[in-house]
Amino acid sequence: MTDASDRPGALDGLIVCDLTRILAGPTATQLMGDLGATILKIENPGTGGDDTRAWGPPYAETRDGQSDLSAYFMAANRNKHSIAADIASEAGAALVREIAMQADVVIENFKPGGLAKYGLDADTLCAARPDLVYCSISGFGQTGPNRHLAGYDLMAQGYGGIMSLTGAPDGPPMKVGVGIADVMCGMYATVGILAALRHRDRTGQGQHIDLALVDAQMAWLINEGTNFLTSGTVPERRGNAHPNIAPYDVFACADGHVILAVGNDGQFARFAGALGRPDLAGDPRFATNPARLKNRADLTTIITEILAPLAQCDILERLAGETVPAGPIHNVAEALTSDQARARGAVVEMAHPECIKESVQLLGNPLKFSQTPVQYRTPPPRMGQDSAAALDLLRSAILRRNRG
Repeated sequence: MTDASDRPGALDGLIVCDLTRILAGPTATQLMGDLGATILKIENPGTGGDDTRAWGPPYAETRDGQSDLSAYFMAANRNKHSIAADIASEAGAALVREIAMQADVVIENFKPGGLAKYGLDADTLCAARPDLVYCSISGFGQTGPNRHLAGYDLMAQGYGGIMSLTGAPDGPPMKVGVGIADVMCGMYATVGILAALRHRDRTGQGQHIDLALVDAQMAWLINEGTNFLTSGTVPERRGNAHPNIAPYDVFACADGHVILAVGNDGQFARFAGALGRPDLAGDPRFATNPARLKNRADLTTIITEILAPLAQCDILERLAGETVPAGPIHNVAEALTSDQARARGAVVEMAHPECIKESVQLLGNPLKFSQTPVQYRTPPPRMGQDSAAALDLLRSAILRRNRG
């Protein structure tokens, strides 16, 4: 049987000129790199490269004692080659143009219009290469009254509405614990790029993708967004409660907390029986989901009283026996060291010769392919480590593409 590392990835032969930094763009390019694409990451040596190289501690300890491998940077930059190039210089811009002219994809996250003076904007490159897929990521997009404003994840979460829905009902608006607006924008970017490549392969025609953090964040308001559009009622913060389902919340028990996610009336009947209160399923206040939503406060009080004296393991065992969705709340250590995480490859270890420990641990890619498995070929690079070999890497990638 062929080893997974010897099999070409789904995107093997694809060449990506990566002009992104921080998280949204790097999330997209790491995902494409995991799937086999060659990612040539352009970093400005005058600023120390990608901003997140300095977003620490923690850092991986390197042999030279000058680590630019922050944990944040490593989260989104494996399977890439780092090329130092100052696009404000004639030589740097020329190198990047040469790479872009041979690439399948250019992806950037400069302010709208910021690359035009270097001849690296979409209009210039797509005119020279009509089959090029060019993806621009910005805070507010290439059009609109806010196009000139910088975009960071926190700003997008605030402007796009998700912070108004996150946090305790009587507390302040709260951002999600990780840069979810950036990450989801990166996912949309990947989907958009792959769709544009499909169109290019069918027609020979490239295109420009205009993607905004705020647009992406508004798109994944999902049911709360359509709740508002349907009813005209502005959604409120509910803590861990669900706007459309009850009980769907976090409840205290004798030794911690449990999650209940009761999604339909049948599950609620089994839930009530498992906890010794089968009468609740026949109570008109709670017999249907709309009734449970209307009487959420009363139901929450009753469930809180039932669960308070019970141990977490007892509750979960009872509900598992009745196939009622329920679970614990893990901290990050518990999540990443769980049996399930180990079985599914949630954490991967990659050799890194420049690190004192000779390896780094990273979050694994969740995609499981039967024919083109995800590959972990190269660890997050040091700043500019592949600069001298930039053109050789490009030529090698072109050969692989031509063989494909």
